[in-house]
Amino acid sequence: MKTPVLFIGHGSPMNIVQKNKFTMSLETLGQTITKPKAICVFSAHWQTQGLKIHCGDRAKQIYDFFGFPDELYRVTYNPVGAPGYAKKAAELTGGKCDSSWGNDHAAWSVLHHMYPDADVPVFYMSSDMTADYRTIFDTAAKLKPLRESGVLFIGSGNIVHNLRNADFYNEDAEPNYRGVEFDNAIKGAVMGANSDRICDPMKLGESAKFAVPTRDHYIPFVMACGLREKNDTVSFPCEIFQNASVSMRSVIFT
Repeated sequence: MKTPVLFIGHGSPMNIVQKNKFTMSLETLGQTITKPKAICVFSAHWQTQGLKIHCGDRAKQIYDFFGFPDELYRVTYNPVGAPGYAKKAAELTGGKCDSSWGNDHAAWSVLHHMYPDADVPVFYMSSDMTADYRTIFDTAAKLKPLRESGVLFIGSGNIVHNLRNADFYNEDAEPNYRGVEFDNAIKGAVMGANSDRICDPMKLGESAKFAVPTRDHYIPFVMACGLREKNDTVSFPCEIFQNASVSMRSVIFT
């Protein structure tokens, strides 16, 4: 049976320990999606030159954030790896197996809400900072056969990720109008299966410059979109903003 594809806007590490609209949407996803044979996370935080895949038996957990409450660093999430699927992903995409990184918070901060028992094998793919968005989209499309093999793909980043303008003291701050404009435009592109707009977001002008000041958090979204099949339906399990300038929009293709 074909698995869904998810994009999750993961936002602040504080979501690791909070119960809010976003984390409750993750819990619902974990309860409603048929449990996959393995999960592949496209991570905004593993930034590489060239595509890399963690093909090991188990990845180290990485607390790749600083200055947060101690309780976040006490959360453990250590699923086994999925080396067979990972090596197949490398074969399909031409990516290279690399165990120098691991299970960063783009992955485990999301998965510990969806699958709290860590009972699904997980492997990880990097954000290739040297490739253009169209190449990233087309490379991800090569992974489609693994959807038929039971692999759930999750892109973890943010469509709007502007930390310079974030209100870190108020999770529910009024969203910046430029971020909202971009988020809505990209939602429309997803609904219309407009890959040209998805792969060339800077054509949206000032709102795009605000929303995507760096490429890292947008790349996992492009990768998830690349795995979409023509007959997939699309829905948005979460459509909120946090901290004024971070879109927590989630997308599911089924």
